[in-house]
Amino acid sequence: MSTLFVLNDPPYGTERSYNGLRLAGSVVRREAEEVKVFLVGDAAACAKAGQRVPSGFYNVEHMLRLVTRRGGEVGVCGTCMDARGITDEELAAGTHRSTMDELTDWTLHSDRVLVF
Repeated sequence: MSTLFVLNDPPYGTERSYNGLRLAGSVVRREAEEVKVFLVGDAAACAKAGQRVPSGFYNVEHMLRLVTRRGGEVGVCGTCMDARGITDEELAAGTHRSTMDELTDWTLHSDRVLVF
């Protein structure tokens, strides 16, 4: 089974992206599950490398790494990156600049689409 997670909110300030990544991290650990995460709008900032948060606080960059290390894919809307001044070189390891065409392909291929 394949699940697509579409995240819209910023990495911090709300907990929607955090909770979406918590669920994506849980699903990707299950056998025979394919996980893709698409970061759109303010969620593009979730993929910015070098995030430093206070001790004891969750780190969205680390959460993305857990998904990609287990074979999940993370695409970041290129238009959203440009609007927020995020360059390809600033993306966290394992994530990539993506497009609406890739999101369309992922959506049509997925058994489940969850939007946060």
